[in-house]
Amino acid sequence: MVAIHRPARLRTLLAASSVLLVAACVPVQPVEPAPPRADVTGVEIGDRTPRAGGDLVMALSAEPDRLDPTTSSSLYTRYVMNAVCEKLYDIDAKGAIVPQLASALPTVSADGLTVTIPVRSGPVFADGTPLDAAAVVTTLQRNLTLEGSARKAELGPVAEVTAPDPEHVEVRYKTPFSPLAAALADRAGMIMSPKALAEEGDDFGDHPVCVGPFSFEERVPQTSITVKRDPLYYAADQVHLDSITYRIMTDANIRAANLRSGDVQVADSLSPQDVDALAKEKGVGLLQTGSFGYQAITFNVGNVDGTGKPPGAIDTPIAKDPRVREAFALSIDRTALVNSVFNNWYETACSFIAPGSTYSSPASEACPPHDPARAKQLLAEAGVPVPYRITLSTSNNADSLRLAQAIQASVVDGGFDVVIQPVEYSTLLDVQKRGDFEVLQLGWSGRVDPHGNASSFLSTGAANNYSGYSNPEVDTLLKQAAQSNDVATRAELYGKVTEIVQRENPIQYLYRVRSITGYTDVVAGVETYDDGVVRLSRAAFL
Repeated sequence: MVAIHRPARLRTLLAASSVLLVAACVPVQPVEPAPPRADVTGVEIGDRTPRAGGDLVMALSAEPDRLDPTTSSSLYTRYVMNAVCEKLYDIDAKGAIVPQLASALPTVSADGLTVTIPVRSGPVFADGTPLDAAAVVTTLQRNLTLEGSARKAELGPVAEVTAPDPEHVEVRYKTPFSPLAAALADRAGMIMSPKALAEEGDDFGDHPVCVGPFSFEERVPQTSITVKRDPLYYAADQVHLDSITYRIMTDANIRAANLRSGDVQVADSLSPQDVDALAKEKGVGLLQTGSFGYQAITFNVGNVDGTGKPPGAIDTPIAKDPRVREAFALSIDRTALVNSVFNNWYETACSFIAPGSTYSSPASEACPPHDPARAKQLLAEAGVPVPYRITLSTSNNADSLRLAQAIQASVVDGGFDVVIQPVEYSTLLDVQKRGDFEVLQLGWSGRVDPHGNASSFLSTGAANNYSGYSNPEVDTLLKQAAQSNDVATRAELYGKVTEIVQRENPIQYLYRVRSITGYTDVVAGVETYDDGVVRLSRAAFL
């Protein structure tokens, strides 16, 4: 096995893993591309009568990380926080940005350097503290300055954040930054109670306090998280449930079984292996929607001290020679891989921009060919032994392991020998942050603006730059794209970034999921959008 830069830590992870899979198990067979599928983003209450109260139980497919909007990186944390922490902005079912705790969309000065955000008057935090512009400033300053913040890069080159009056926040920039509203429609825009921040400090995530239809109640690690209805919420009359319990069920078969039995009323991330059968079940409904995000393979090319730190050198062929990474890309048949593993439910991806985005371009949609013969030539040119062995870290759930095994089989003809290292999901999040991996398969649930899918992952030293990648040209292109308000200009710049990334391959984009959420017919008001978040704030028993 090729040694990574920190073998002691790798040995620890190997010992902690349940199994190392060496032999290829899943054959990859060419199949027809996925058929078009209509989005179903919600089940409306409509003219039916909602029942007041009740505890809705949602089966959650992975343990969330810390419930702290500033530092968290898990999609599953966003599910819980969506019920507890409202944002300045949100997206609607069509992907449009809409005000939430802001009273209107931001206004921008003529020079593009000052963004003014109007703040709603009236809402209060779950601890009774009034929401005002000063509270918003406190949250944004924390996002910009807290060590380990995953939000700093999302907010752009901020010079100063002030509150000229209780109902307006001004964000002044060093250079123009167009994606701010989109950033504030996710965790960067979740406003935290200044009183709770002062009392809890770095421990805020243990008992988060925000403005939301629900407030945090209890967390039992590896088991469940419970939130309860907040009577102080400004739209409390629109909240029907007494509480929501997010029950951790990492096995897709168990989630599906609990949905069938009615022991849970909502289940996220249903497996494509189960969905066709579930669609025929009486009393079970399915929501499905596309994704702004992607699933990808990340190569550790310089993450030696953890994300947010300067990249270093890793003395392995796959880390230092882009020809080896390109060979891996050429060894993968994305269409056959994705469709055979996921029953035609998912779509191939080759960049950080979804094809339906207004910022999509021919360059961002272009895919590397499947060419194992060329892959072997590149390995020969790089002077590496064939088969070249690498270790692929991945989540230990069934679908992820099925994908990893299919990748393992797919790249054999290109000259690679893949050893699969299964890791528990929340541990895998830490593994990628620390850089304790050689190659890693994980995804990103996606943001409506491409800046949120690219800058933090590809900019030198950024908080989510798990690969430790650094390219001054990419840094410049991403900054230029963020400074422009012209869609065509930004699309062209992101296309150029895609071409460089496909040449150097710190990240190889594989596919986009369809978010498949199940619900029982005793509930309504459940929604899921292209940002991947299941929304339960207005759900009700019927």
